[in-house]
Amino acid sequence: MKLHMDNPGITHRIRACTRDSVTIGDTGYTTSLIVSNENLQPEWPPASVNELQAHHFDVIVEQAPEVLLLGTGETLTFPHPSLLQSLYRQRIGVEVMATPAACRTFNILLAEDRRVVAALMIDPTPK
Repeated sequence: MKLHMDNPGITHRIRACTRDSVTIGDTGYTTSLIVSNENLQPEWPPASVNELQAHHFDVIVEQAPEVLLLGTGETLTFPHPSLLQSLYRQRIGVEVMATPAACRTFNILLAEDRRVVAALMIDPTPK
């Protein structure tokens, strides 16, 4: 699926999302990543919710977003609530969704000038 929006103030617009990659600008990423308008961290360690640990969110807390979009891969899988406690303590809203939905929502919230971070899980193992 291709995603398009034109806004010159957006630095890290997600242009496309497939089962095994996310394209930001002209670069395709095939491992999990964290993205905001200001920052891009490729190779975020968890490839799935099963690998997710509370410390994986430390880099997100440092960015102090209004909302975190947690893309859990091809399907929606909720993490254990205890993993999200550091985000809740910082009053960061959390929306959990499949990665393609998180990509679409990320672009919409960026266009609205919201402080949003997307943590997008991409499982590199072939299906």
